Amino acid sequence: QVSLVESGGGLVQAGDSLRLSCAASGGTFSRYGMGWFRQAPGKEREFVAAISWSGGTPYYADSVKGRVTISRDNAKNTVNLEMNSLKPEDTAVYYCAAKLWGTAQVMSVLTSQKYWGQGTQVTVSS
Repeated sequence: QVSLVESGGGLVQAGDSLRLSCAASGGTFSRYGMGWFRQAPGKEREFVAAISWSGGTPYYADSVKGRVTISRDNAKNTVNLEMNSLKPEDTAVYYCAAKLWGTAQVMSVLTSQKYWGQGTQVTVSS
C-alpha cells in the first residue's frame, strides 16, 4: 500500500510562485509514475502535470504549460510541482497521484490512478 502526503500549499498573491511536494512511502518509488491534479470549488478534478516512472519528458495540461514544472527525486521518494506566475484561477486543492509503471500520458487520465494523497490547498488572491 502506497501512502502519499502533499505539502507546500498556502495563501499567495497573484504573480507569486509556489513549490508543492509529495512524499511517497510503502512502495518502490522509482517504479511509479507520478502526477499532480487539482480540484477547484464546484469543479471536477483536473489533470495538471505528470512524469513517468522512468523519468523522461513530463506532460502538462495546456492551462499550465510554461508556468509549471514537475520533477521527481527518487533518492528522496518525492515528486515536486513548481508553479510560477500564479493566477486566481489556480486556486484549488492540489492532489498527488501514483500508478505502478505509469507513463506520463497515461498518468494524465484521472481514472487511471491507483493511489491518491489527501491534497494541499493553494489559494491565490488578486
